[in-house]
Amino acid sequence: MSKVHNKNNQDVDPENITEDEKSIQDKNKAQDLKQNQNNKADKDNESEHLADDEKNKTADEDKEVHENDKESELQSIKKELEEKNDQILRLSAEIKNIQRRNNKERQDAAKYRSQHLAEKLLGAVDNLERALTIEADDEASRSMKRGIEMVLESIQSAFNDEEIKTIDPKGEKFDPNFHQSVSSVPADDGQESDTIVEVYQKGYVIKDRVLRPAMVVVAQ
Repeated sequence: MSKVHNKNNQDVDPENITEDEKSIQDKNKAQDLKQNQNNKADKDNESEHLADDEKNKTADEDKEVHENDKESELQSIKKELEEKNDQILRLSAEIKNIQRRNNKERQDAAKYRSQHLAEKLLGAVDNLERALTIEADDEASRSMKRGIEMVLESIQSAFNDEEIKTIDPKGEKFDPNFHQSVSSVPADDGQESDTIVEVYQKGYVIKDRVLRPAMVVVAQ
């Protein structure tokens, strides 16, 4: 037969215990059971806290990795956008340069539209001017000379309309932009060096562009 203990921790026959002692025993058992339950609950709570801490730690690590990946992706996108923007700026500048060149070419084409025709006529003008230097000693020659003068005047009028001007620089300072030296002679007393003393062939300009430089003799 099992025994129980009284409040003084003495062995007592279960059949001889009093109601008070039995109540105390039941109360002690209940307290022990509650304590065991509390201990178990504490352990469960501690395990849950540890699990939560581990879960939170893992979540924080995952969040940090995700944020790092996101930042890296944003930096990559930003770099790509900067490269695209740079390409757009370069293309825009190139397009503007092409437009400027095209505009200049159109303007030049309009401005110098008579250049090629004038260049072809210069030789004819030279021949007409040389023909006028020949002395006319009869009526037929004089009549022919007047005809040549009329043709030359018509060409010169057309040249004036297109702003084609003569370069006839005798006595001027030599300028390599407009003159071509074919020979040189010693300068006279009091004459400045690089002075043009003779023009072999007149030159021509169309607006600000040289069609043909004047061929000259320069004093040195």
